[in-house]
Amino acid sequence: MTTKHLEKLSIDYLELLNDKEEFNVIINVGESPNTKIFRAHSNVLRYRSFKDTNNIKTINLEHVSIQQFEFIIKYIYGGVILLENQETSFIFELLLIVSEFLLEDLTKHIEKLFN
Repeated sequence: MTTKHLEKLSIDYLELLNDKEEFNVIINVGESPNTKIFRAHSNVLRYRSFKDTNNIKTINLEHVSIQQFEFIIKYIYGGVILLENQETSFIFELLLIVSEFLLEDLTKHIEKLFN
């Protein structure tokens, strides 16, 4: 039973991530010409990884690829991480980034892939 409730919670959070109207953090990812804007919620980010913000804040992550950040934001909102078909170099770079973001559970999970 618990698993089904957590699965529904994850789905709800992923829907919240896709809501383009209710957000208070803007995250610019990538370097020109390959950039993407992500909209997020400071409360979710604070409890899952980043530090708290009180107003709309813009975060620039030029050193992070769009693909890498899509993995990270889906993990933050829904606990979803699918790395099976990814190249080792991508996974290693992702490990460095999630470690930088203080995502301890995800860092440990990815580290296990290299053991």
